[in-house]
Amino acid sequence: MEFDYLRSNDSTPNNNNRQSLLTSGWRPFHRELDWDFLGQLLHNDTRELTQKSFNLASNFAEVLGRNNYAWWANLLSVVSDNTRYEVEKFWNYITPDPQSPDHRYKDILSTETPIVQFVSRSSIPIDYVLNRLQEITVLRVLQLLDCPDIITQYYLERDFYFPVEKFVNWERLEVINTVYAYWSKYDTWLQIESYERGRRYYTLMSTNISPLINKATYDLAVMLSGYQSRVGKVHSQYPIRSFPADIQNFTDTVQQAILTQNQLAIVVHGEPGTGKTVWTQAVAKEIIVPLGYVIFILDHDAIANFVPPNYLERICIIINEADNLAQNRASEVAQYNNKTEHILGLLDGTLYQSIIDDSGIQIKQKLVVLMTCNTTERLDPAMLRKGRVDLIYEFTERFV
Repeated sequence: MEFDYLRSNDSTPNNNNRQSLLTSGWRPFHRELDWDFLGQLLHNDTRELTQKSFNLASNFAEVLGRNNYAWWANLLSVVSDNTRYEVEKFWNYITPDPQSPDHRYKDILSTETPIVQFVSRSSIPIDYVLNRLQEITVLRVLQLLDCPDIITQYYLERDFYFPVEKFVNWERLEVINTVYAYWSKYDTWLQIESYERGRRYYTLMSTNISPLINKATYDLAVMLSGYQSRVGKVHSQYPIRSFPADIQNFTDTVQQAILTQNQLAIVVHGEPGTGKTVWTQAVAKEIIVPLGYVIFILDHDAIANFVPPNYLERICIIINEADNLAQNRASEVAQYNNKTEHILGLLDGTLYQSIIDDSGIQIKQKLVVLMTCNTTERLDPAMLRKGRVDLIYEFTERFV
């Protein structure tokens, strides 16, 4: 027994897709003769050019010289699909290809959109939130780039282009195969691949994409915890000037250190209610965010699995209740997790430096780590060694 919905016609989907491209604004890309390119072919690939020229001439001679057909039938054969295919193949050889990305670009940033969250009871959705951050970054970069110089798509052995004057946004662009777009001002390429159910994969390729990423990620903050994980902005309930005078003076020292050091770790400790957590929020909003840092707020569930994204140039990590995370490894409690080692890896640079050297965008990251704790007595001694924690300050006055 046959069912209609199982039947397929190989030509129908292709024809429908081609019609869809044309009706959505795409136009066939016509190659133009470039005398410089033809001269290079003649000089560098003489044998191949000669062979292809003779093959084309032989094809025409064979079509026009058939004795078993009338002369007018031979003329009609010149414009047949077979002959036209041979002519188009030769024309594509002697004319330059449409612009395409140089895949040797060192800076590459990709994302799939829309991001799908997979819910698991055993872990917090760190991957989802970090992927969401990367998606937001790519889409913001595309907004900064605005309208490209050229948009092309290759389908059914033909090149198509989309008139840039009709371009509105990437969501409304019909994508059937692979789309390329180029911005000469930024020397940046975009590659779009289409998947089922409306999903797409965006890839940005550039000689230097860091300035665009810095602008795109300005004022972004990421919260990673067992209760809620999201991408947003830093909120501060209290301004820095509302803190006691000694804390304001310490804040000035922190600001100077942030400006002069590539890597900085700060520990503030004190009894509950002395304003440690709200101080980190105020410093993040008033000092760190304006300097272009992306803020990550981590709790005990997130710290063990967090790795700083390697495409960000400036990162600030806020770790609250650090005395419950970076506990003395000699204690029995610390034997059952690797959170202390993970925090030490962040502080001495081995964790994020190893990620930078791995692949992708190669930039020199600046890292600021703000940690709060009730007491430093439970912290692992290795964490407080010189070179890991730069500034330690005790909050003594009741604030909240």
